[in-house]
Amino acid sequence: MAKVLMKGNEAIGAAAIEAGCKYFFGYPITPQSELPEFMARELPKAGGVFLQAESEIAAINMVYGAAGSGARVMTSSSSPGISLKQEGISYIAGAELPCLIVNIMRGGPGLGSIQPSQTDYFQATRGGGNGDYRLVVLAPSNVQELVDLIIEGFDIADQYRNPVMILGDGMIGQMMEPVEFKKPKTRELPPKDWATNGTKGERKPNIINSLYLSPEELEAHNIRLQAKYQKIRENEVKVESYNIEDADVVIAAYGTTSRIAKTAIAQLEKEGYKVGLIRPISLWPYPYDEFNKISDKCKGILTVEMNSGQMVDDVKIAVNGRFPVYFHGRLGGMVPTPNEIIEKVKKIYGGEI
Repeated sequence: MAKVLMKGNEAIGAAAIEAGCKYFFGYPITPQSELPEFMARELPKAGGVFLQAESEIAAINMVYGAAGSGARVMTSSSSPGISLKQEGISYIAGAELPCLIVNIMRGGPGLGSIQPSQTDYFQATRGGGNGDYRLVVLAPSNVQELVDLIIEGFDIADQYRNPVMILGDGMIGQMMEPVEFKKPKTRELPPKDWATNGTKGERKPNIINSLYLSPEELEAHNIRLQAKYQKIRENEVKVESYNIEDADVVIAAYGTTSRIAKTAIAQLEKEGYKVGLIRPISLWPYPYDEFNKISDKCKGILTVEMNSGQMVDDVKIAVNGRFPVYFHGRLGGMVPTPNEIIEKVKKIYGGEI
C-alpha cells in the first residue's frame, strides 16, 4: 500500500477504522480535536457509529457498554478529559473489557495549556482510578508507529480483555508524516464468548460487572487479574535501544522527546562522545530488563522528558543502583532542545553534576 501524508490525529482515526473499530465515543478537546472530527466524518462510512457525548464521563461509560457487547470501541481525549474518564476506566478494567483509549497529552496540572507535554505518565502507568488494575500503555514516537500501535493495540486489548492506552502528546497529534497501514503480527485472539450480545436462546445470559460484595470473591477476582498482568509483563514489553553496550552515557526518553534525544546523540557522536539510547515503547509493561544490557563503564543515565521527571522512578528501579540517574525536562508545554540535552550529557561526562 502506498504511503499517505496524514496528520497524527487523523492517522489515529484511519488506523482505528482499519483495525475494525465500530464505535467511537468522545468529546472535543485541544490538541486532539481533529480525531473526533475525522471519526465523525469517516466512521459512519465504514458502517460504524460516532457519537459526541455530553461529557468525557458519559463517553467512557458509553465505551463500557459497547465493549461489553464485544465490539471494537475507542475513545480519545487530552489530559484533563482523561482525568474525567478515570472512574470509568477503572470499571472497564475491573470488568475485563477490551477497548482503546487515546490520550494526546497537553500541559498541566488543571486545564494547563494546549501545548505538548508528557505530564500524564504517572496517571497512565500507575492508574488514575481506584483499585489494583493496569492498563497496557504504548508510547509512539512518530506517526507511522502511532498507526502501527493503534492497530496492534486493538488486538492486545482483545487478547487480554484489558484496556489499552495510546499515550502521545500534542506534537505527534498535530504533526504530518507519511504513513502506510500494515497488518499487525498475527495473534490468536480468544472468542468473545463473554460478550452481552444476545443469547439467541442458545446459552445463559452473560453478566458483565465489576462489583463483588463478598471479599473472598473480590480477592479471587483480583488474584486472577494479577496473573493476567503478569502474562502481559512477560509477552508485551516493547523497547528500542541504541548503542547501550558501549555507551559512556545512556539517554532514556520516550515518545516525541526520544526523537529530540536522537538528534542530540547524532551531534554528540560527531564530536566523539559515546552515547546510547533506551526508548521505552511500552510504558507499562516497562522494559526494565533492557537496562541490564548497559555496560558497567557507563557514567550515568540521563532521563529526558516533557515533565518534572515522572519516568525517573522507573529508570531508577531498572538500574537498581548500578549507575547514577540524572534528569533533564521542560515544563508547561515547553519542549527540550537538542542543545540542552547535549550540554547536560557533556556535564555528566565531565563529572560536573
